[in-house]
Amino acid sequence: MKVLKFGGTSVGTVENMCNVKNIINDGKKKIVVLSAMSGTTNVLVAIANNIANDMPNEAIDKINKLHETYFNTIDTLLNDELLNTDVKNYVTEIFNFLVECTYQDHSINLENKIVAQGELLSTYMFHNYLKQEGIKSTLLPALSFMRIDKNKEPDLFYIKQDFDTIFKEASETSIYITQGFICLDDEGNISNLQRGGSDYTATIIGAVIKAEEVEIWTDIDGMHNNDPRYVENTKPISNLSFDEAAELAYFGAKILHPQTVTPVRADNIPVRLKNTMNPEAYGTLINDNHTENGVKAIAAKDYITAIKIKSGRMLLAHGFLKKVFEIFENYETSIDMITTSEVAISLTVDDDKNLDRIVEALEKFSTVEVDKNQTIVCLVGHSIVNHHETFKLFQILQDVKIRMISYGGSRNNISLLISSKDKIKTLGKLNDYLFELVTL
Repeated sequence: MKVLKFGGTSVGTVENMCNVKNIINDGKKKIVVLSAMSGTTNVLVAIANNIANDMPNEAIDKINKLHETYFNTIDTLLNDELLNTDVKNYVTEIFNFLVECTYQDHSINLENKIVAQGELLSTYMFHNYLKQEGIKSTLLPALSFMRIDKNKEPDLFYIKQDFDTIFKEASETSIYITQGFICLDDEGNISNLQRGGSDYTATIIGAVIKAEEVEIWTDIDGMHNNDPRYVENTKPISNLSFDEAAELAYFGAKILHPQTVTPVRADNIPVRLKNTMNPEAYGTLINDNHTENGVKAIAAKDYITAIKIKSGRMLLAHGFLKKVFEIFENYETSIDMITTSEVAISLTVDDDKNLDRIVEALEKFSTVEVDKNQTIVCLVGHSIVNHHETFKLFQILQDVKIRMISYGGSRNNISLLISSKDKIKTLGKLNDYLFELVTL
């Protein structure tokens, strides 16, 4: 059995929902994971922010406009009068709940409840659309089995146990629909797997049922060799290893949630990236196989902060690095890149919410310099640090100031830290040299 995940754009219009219906209606048993309709989660987050900032009128205005948008979509999607009425009643209940939220004090729990409504809306609408089209499907509520532990990691024992129970009790059908992204936390409160988490949901389920394959359907023909938002003439990559895909996802490739491949790689369950609007395209196949060596793709991760920690006491002092890392651990801030010298450490973080307290703690025993508005440009491919052409990469960046380089920590990744203002230029130069065969 396969698991198929469809993103927000795939269910963002009636036309795209029709495409999804055609893709899944092949008579084969499958689990379908749906995101919220495109744009919905952003509005729900904005509503939660309005509540947090004591702006109930602005929140209610957004709620009413989104309610109207859904009613218009339902009228186009469902011409069966009974189904149309049923879905509108369900949708109205959700929007009445959102209005009630505007009279409550803001909390993380309240915010998570608000943001979770998008997936509940999309799955209920699509389930009834299939019913109208004479296609039998069964809804499997994700909040009945998807759970994270106190470390915000999937609680796989709990998930497997509860999913098996719910799946066995569900009505027999070839299509099972569930929500991506949303889950419960270790205390039973509604939570989520963070942005892009529907991918993660799909591979968690894929690991639990030992799926034949997990398919991630979006609006692009697989993982591209560069960011098509900034670089022209990018091309899809036909095959990637789990290692390569994980590096690209972590360092900015938006098509995948950073943790997507983690649940399935131990069992070598393939993940295939496909285009809902062009289902015949091959897409990208991710598995345990390594193909050719050399750079396959480039990704960029923005909103990076570089921190330089300098201390004369670092020289030959064992325990210095431990002391530094403990500060970042205490403030639950992960480190992306790190370089060291005899008297200084430079490192990067992508989460600066505790930056002031981290700097304050570091300044008790060192001098600290902070550079914001940085970007990590990541070059990924199998064994690229050993490739005979790799040294030439730095020749094309003579007019780009490189703040840091991470080389050798992974055989499959070379990372460059640059100023964000140089990102587009850098991506273009690397693309021309690596993929357009420009001669130096």
